Amino acid sequence: MKQENSQTIIVIGAGIIGVLSALQLQREGHSVTLVDKELPGSGCSFGNAGIIARSSFAPLSSPSSLLQVPAWLFNPRGPLSIRWRYVCTMLPWLAKYLAAGFRKDYRARGEALNTLTQDALQRYQALAELAQCEELIEKTDYLQVYRSIKARQKSDADMQWRKEQGFKIELVHAKEIQQLEPALSEQFVSGFLIRDHGYVKDPQALVSALFNTFTALGGQFVQGSVTDIEGGEKNCRISVNKERLYSDKLVIAAGAFSAKLIALTGISIPLETERGYHVSSPTPDLHISRPIMDGDRKFFVTPMNDGCRAAGMVEFAGLSAKPNVDRLQALQKSAEDMLPGLNTDAASHWLGFRPTLTDSLPVISVAPNCPRIIYAFGHQHLGLTCAPATADIVADLVMQRPSNIAISAFDAQRFL
Repeated sequence: MKQENSQTIIVIGAGIIGVLSALQLQREGHSVTLVDKELPGSGCSFGNAGIIARSSFAPLSSPSSLLQVPAWLFNPRGPLSIRWRYVCTMLPWLAKYLAAGFRKDYRARGEALNTLTQDALQRYQALAELAQCEELIEKTDYLQVYRSIKARQKSDADMQWRKEQGFKIELVHAKEIQQLEPALSEQFVSGFLIRDHGYVKDPQALVSALFNTFTALGGQFVQGSVTDIEGGEKNCRISVNKERLYSDKLVIAAGAFSAKLIALTGISIPLETERGYHVSSPTPDLHISRPIMDGDRKFFVTPMNDGCRAAGMVEFAGLSAKPNVDRLQALQKSAEDMLPGLNTDAASHWLGFRPTLTDSLPVISVAPNCPRIIYAFGHQHLGLTCAPATADIVADLVMQRPSNIAISAFDAQRFL
């Protein structure tokens, strides 16, 4: 039933950010249409590692990580690669990203991101109850393991920062690591046990359940590519499937594709895509009881409903380049190295696009050139984790009411 102050809303993007934003708006009594060229949950919401990473609030670009970049780039198994023909394209973004790692507001940005991540597990438990898929959310700790004490010590400052924010983290060594996860290689000699986190056993199933809840409440879905956007004084208009759709408000939550969409309105924001990969083994022939991060190579293995998923890697090559077979093979070999005996004979492979801004913070704000357009994108590796809080902020922005979260750090104006 429509409320007195209800509005018509179009949400572009049917990943976890868009679906949860659409669901929250529909729950508040608005008439919401969700638009995407793909089916809901087909992008990063399908292939991510599933981690509800509530303590992972440190900005990606930091002095310690930047110092490791050369070694990562020249290591075939390293977590980072760049297709060199793409370097010129991304140079302006890269320069700003590198500069952000040394800015004095590094900790302030992390604390801002913490407001989006810290309550993620509880929020997902409530959402899963609403969507009747509680079995998909697993509350657990997770392991972050290293092959040497020296390598682990590079993360000590980050973990201390997390502890200062109230997170429970324990230092573990070789014997404890083997007791916790016997399937792990004995090469891991040090690490962290990070308490009170969680993960999603099937990310796509979760998005599907939330989307079904949205449509059950009366929400609509239109599949098609958006070719034009216009925000006016009285309404917004988009062109999709050669038709025009009108709404009171428009939410752009299209992940890595958001930059192309806002460009249609004359706005440019430094959004780059981090290409990430996964290797999913349906019959792993071993058991792990929690998500585990290889702290040296920066990828996760997660026990999923459909087997064991290794997900991670960062590749800069844009949105149109074909999947990098070498990166997929490197990820698979690293997973086999991490978990001796892992059966990857029937493994499936996937490539997705993470949307990353130069300061590692998302944009969640009203568009600078139109009060009827709202941005919600740029969550880098934390789209899943930040989605519930982001959806609440989007609803607040639609209704022009104060948010319970301080949102000034996420304003698009910081790039203009």
